[in-house]
Amino acid sequence: MQEKRFSRRTFLQVAGSTLAGALLVPSAPLWAQERKLSIVTGGTGGVFYVMGGGIANMLTKNMPNAKVTAEATAAAVDNARLIDVRKADLGFSPGDVLYDAYVGRDKFKSKIPVRTLLNPYGNFIHFVASESSGIKTLSDLRGKRVSLGAPGSGTEVKAARILEAMGIDPVKDIKRDRLSVAESAGGIKDRKLDAFCWSGGLPTAAIMDLAATPGVRIRLLDMAEIVPKLSEKFGPVYFKGLIPKGTYSGVDYDVTTAAMVVSIFCHEKFDENLAYQITKLIIEKKSDLVLVHKEAQHISLQYSSIGSPVPYHPGAIRYFKEKGVTPK
Repeated sequence: MQEKRFSRRTFLQVAGSTLAGALLVPSAPLWAQERKLSIVTGGTGGVFYVMGGGIANMLTKNMPNAKVTAEATAAAVDNARLIDVRKADLGFSPGDVLYDAYVGRDKFKSKIPVRTLLNPYGNFIHFVASESSGIKTLSDLRGKRVSLGAPGSGTEVKAARILEAMGIDPVKDIKRDRLSVAESAGGIKDRKLDAFCWSGGLPTAAIMDLAATPGVRIRLLDMAEIVPKLSEKFGPVYFKGLIPKGTYSGVDYDVTTAAMVVSIFCHEKFDENLAYQITKLIIEKKSDLVLVHKEAQHISLQYSSIGSPVPYHPGAIRYFKEKGVTPK
């Protein structure tokens, strides 16, 4: 059998062809191989989970060879921990918990190198009480059966801070439960709870369902007096927000509450090109996400690039600067 040999001319032709291809395509396609990404969200009754599912579907549809999934979790605290050990790629968190993770305080024993991609909407603290409980103010929570949020959630952190600011010990002065928003709403329906705390977007599905339940009337507790105390102690991550009347059935009055930005975040070592592409798609495919949850209507270049309590990821910064916006 005659041995096949490459002549020098053949070698140069092959090499030249390969080089030409490389010059035509400056870098290998970002999605040359299937890439699996996970978004950690929150409980199934909250906005994180619904919005996260919509983002996962949208990214999978628009990023070739990418499979993105949304995972239900206890929410913000656990999300930061999962990002830290690289068991998740993207996460949702309200600004206060994200800042705690970044500086290593409260629920976090050490600093976590988190970075923001964008801030899609605001997060509002709800203290929900059944009207039959007689609770009308935060002070009335003393001695009552109250859920402060699921273990490992940002809600639990905020609820404890609010009660402590009111002079109420969250362990000794209430009959404490630690339930998700869906479980808490169920507890009100079953008359096993008097009130619960929840931190999320507007409206939250579990609270909408509770408010629309026959035979149940809810009251949202005003927090105007507590916001300055929170800001003084924990920094400007908290600001006054408004839950407009009519957001939930039967709540025909405006409620002043403590609010903060919500961030979609990642690890500082998350791939820069991926961070750029994901930020771009979430903002530019906003209309797809509004169909999933109306909170997505707040997504914009300006809103998404301000208010982060931690540094932005370089990939996100690149996208914002291309659009003439400097994130801050």
